[in-house]
Amino acid sequence: MEKNLRYLDGLKDGIPVCVAYLAISFTFGLVTVKSGISAWIATLISATNLTSAGQFAGVNMMLALSGYFEIALAIFVVNSRYMLMSLSISQQLDGSVGTLKRLIMSCFVTDEIFALASVQKRNLNFNYFMGLATTPYFGWVIGTLLGGLVNDLLPERLQAAMGIALYCMFIAIIVPPAKKSFAVVVAIGLATAFSCMLYYIPGLSSISVGFRVIISSVLSACITALIYPVYDEDYEYKREPKGDHDL
Repeated sequence: MEKNLRYLDGLKDGIPVCVAYLAISFTFGLVTVKSGISAWIATLISATNLTSAGQFAGVNMMLALSGYFEIALAIFVVNSRYMLMSLSISQQLDGSVGTLKRLIMSCFVTDEIFALASVQKRNLNFNYFMGLATTPYFGWVIGTLLGGLVNDLLPERLQAAMGIALYCMFIAIIVPPAKKSFAVVVAIGLATAFSCMLYYIPGLSSISVGFRVIISSVLSACITALIYPVYDEDYEYKREPKGDHDL
């Protein structure tokens, strides 16, 4: 008889993600504090969000003095993939996971945690998932704090150079999936094209930074989805048998 997955099993499985998150969030702490936000606020952002691309985008929009609605909508668009991941994980949960536990778990769904959880052959339970999320969560928060505190100790030139880390972060996010899927390359190209149009075309350039990000993201995603639809593995296209009207 198979043994149930335990909290300690999750802690152990989440250690590699924790190490990776330390490095990424360290950069987030450095860049955010360099932008003028305190280390404690940066740490609070990481403790309440746990989303790399969303946090970088949100901080950029805050510094650009975007409105609350723009920031909220942009973060919603950037993080919308987590809804699909949560739906997928919900199909693996055992019967002991009620609504309250599901809501708690949803706060810790990230790309890496989802990947580790989805490969489990047995039904997921609350204890294992929370163990899986614990080490990455603390790695993300602690890395941000360390990056923010260390920033003041770095030489001025190195601090100035850290501004490029934001762009490196986004490149690191989009390059791996782009190498595996041409559809991702198309989405990136469309988003870039729309962003340039909204910036350089007279009249459209007056649109705020936040809404330019939202419009470019949504349009590129919709067009790419139409060109390259993704079907379930069990999906089969079945044409209706020919009738007299087809003859």
